[in-house]
This record gives sequence, structure tokens and C-alpha cells, in this order.
Amino acid sequence: MSFSPRAHATDCFDAAAAYQHVNPMVLRAIAWQESHNRADATHVNANGSVDYGVMQINTIHLSTLARYGIGRDALMSPCKNIYIAAWQLRRQILKYGNTWAAVGAYHSATPALRDQYARQISGILRRWGVLTDKRATEVAADRGTASSME
Repeated sequence: MSFSPRAHATDCFDAAAAYQHVNPMVLRAIAWQESHNRADATHVNANGSVDYGVMQINTIHLSTLARYGIGRDALMSPCKNIYIAAWQLRRQILKYGNTWAAVGAYHSATPALRDQYARQISGILRRWGVLTDKRATEVAADRGTASSME
């Protein structure tokens, strides 16, 4: 995983989404859900792990990220945080397919929490006018295209 040197804070969502082949609006909705777009957000979880940055990247991922030379400090860099989130979302899409389950798994692998999170993200996208009620049952996780959930 590498970071585009030309990506600035204002276009990191689009650049990271393009790089990982995920939907930039889904990334933006995740940022809103996780931190209300606050780059300095941190949250200590009940299990002792910590979520960092605009996308609330959890420290549980640090050992995997270390293989790519990414440490804890990078999590507070807004653009790097967004790229890491796009990578994490892509990993879930590879596991679950282009589905709401993949979007929800960004937050949790526990089915009830995963599904609740996916509903929260689709709700944000509906409020933003990205999804209509009809399209709320479709997936918008891959490059801005919708695919039916089957």
C-alpha cells in the first residue's frame, strides 16, 4: 500500500477511493459516521484499543499496517488515514463482495453490529441524496456503481 504524493486533504477521498476501487461517497459517509469529519478524533474502546483520525482506524490493525511501514503516527495524518480506510474497505469488499455486509464489516465482523453499521451508512447516503429508498437495497460500495444485492 502506498500513498499518492499528489493527494491533498481536499481530494484524498476521491484519490484513495480511485486507488482502492471503492466508492468515494461511501468513504465520506464512513468519515461522517466515525468522526463527523474530525481529523483529530480519537476514541478509546472498552477493549482498550484506540480509534484514530477522521476514519477512526483502530489500533488492532497496527500489526498489519506495520508490514507496509505504517505506524501509529500515520493514523493522525488525515490523507493517510483516508487511504488506510479505503484499503480496509477494499479488504472487506474482497471478503464479502460488493455488498452492504462489506460496508458494515468496516466497523465490525459481528453480524448484528455489521448490519447496524451498514444501515447507518446507507442512511447517511440517503440523507445526502446519494441513495434513494429504492437504491437503499442496492450496493454503492464499488466505484460509484450500484449492484443488486443477491
